[in-house]
Amino acid sequence: MSEPPSTNPPSDNDHVTVFYDGSCPRCIKDRARYQQLAGKLAEEQVCWVDITGREEELRGLGIDPKLALTELHVQLSDQQIVSELDAYIVLMQRVWLLKPVAWLVGLPVIRPSLAKLYHFLVERRLRKEGRFPQP
Repeated sequence: MSEPPSTNPPSDNDHVTVFYDGSCPRCIKDRARYQQLAGKLAEEQVCWVDITGREEELRGLGIDPKLALTELHVQLSDQQIVSELDAYIVLMQRVWLLKPVAWLVGLPVIRPSLAKLYHFLVERRLRKEGRFPQP
């Protein structure tokens, strides 16, 4: 798992790169929903990279391509990579409407159960699609 993201709110210069599964219809819908909520911020500060077919590029960044398929990864402006719920928290902290959700997701009481649910749903989707990475 990645290091927890900074709890400091993002500044106007904080660009992030989101590595997402562009072969996943739900992921595409989630991206569109985020962009709608974030508005201009999403256009100016968030770069979206479809991980499909980019295994070598991911490895070069220190991201395991199999994990990239099962967990959202975000590269912060300082080049640090965060993943799983930390990645979602980073994105949600950038949108005022989602900040309370980011806080809630980060609570120690909620986070472990939510992480298990997240992994269960992703694994189920990938198995259904025949794309679950083999060890």
